[in-house]
Amino acid sequence: MNLPVSKYRQIINSVVGAINEGKLKPGDKIPSINDVCNQWDLSRDTVINAYNELKSKGIISSAPGKGYYVETSNIKLTHNIFVLFDELNSFKEDLYQSFLDNLKPNMQVDTYFHHFNRKVFNQLINESKGNYTTYVIMPAKFTGTFSQLQHLNGRVIILDQLPDDLKGRYPSIHQNFEKDTFNALMEGRKLISRYQKFIMIYPGGKEPEGQYRGFLKYCNDTFTPYELIHDIRGRTINKGETYLVIWDRHLVWLVKEARAKGLELGKDIGIISYNDTALKEVVANGITTISTDFKKMGESLAQLVRNKNDQSIENPFKLILRGSL
Repeated sequence: MNLPVSKYRQIINSVVGAINEGKLKPGDKIPSINDVCNQWDLSRDTVINAYNELKSKGIISSAPGKGYYVETSNIKLTHNIFVLFDELNSFKEDLYQSFLDNLKPNMQVDTYFHHFNRKVFNQLINESKGNYTTYVIMPAKFTGTFSQLQHLNGRVIILDQLPDDLKGRYPSIHQNFEKDTFNALMEGRKLISRYQKFIMIYPGGKEPEGQYRGFLKYCNDTFTPYELIHDIRGRTINKGETYLVIWDRHLVWLVKEARAKGLELGKDIGIISYNDTALKEVVANGITTISTDFKKMGESLAQLVRNKNDQSIENPFKLILRGSL
């Protein structure tokens, strides 16, 4: 097996190719996960993820204890989709899986990551030209990307952050970080006001500036004493403070430090974290979050790809109240 793109994608292409060539027919059994792992020296996660995508598209099915079988031979691809994410994390996984779950079986997805590296971003965009019918791009905070994107021979959709130079040029599913942060904090104003000082830990760099602008607007409009800092580690935390946290590493430090000092979350100090995850539901009696609905974002993206309209959609945002506030 040659792997010119990725091991994950090569598995999918191999199965689809065999079906299209008539080598595999509906009802035929395909090699087990263990067989593929052993024959091609692949990890189980790689094979499982590839088989799960084939299942989500209705191409194969599984029978417990028996294995995997071809479900259909009607899988001529009409859409070849290039997805360029900034990074992979737990909430982006929710977005991506929701996107895959809501696509049609005849749509193939290749996924890449630029990790906020402009050189990598440029290289991946340039190498993808002419190879896809649809391009889903997360430009993050990169500016001046229109000069590259306009040369792609396919439909372009912007995802998550929407830089000013791309507004109105392409359909998008995006977040309005300033407005949504402000509105979420206003919704939690009664609880936030129980504390004497509001502190936002804004690391800068890759993080959207709308997050701290929404925080500052809230504090100024409500006359809330505040502080904007870049890092929390090594700082002395005090009773009567509440924190707005972007990075989970800062969240973990805060929770551990509060525990070490005998400070009770939701009473002595408050914590609000960005981006909800299943873990935040159970950690420290629940962490209050400000979060977009990533599953909804994936669903809306799939609809935009399928329907080929030119909508620019702000994805829903909400405050999820839990014990930490």
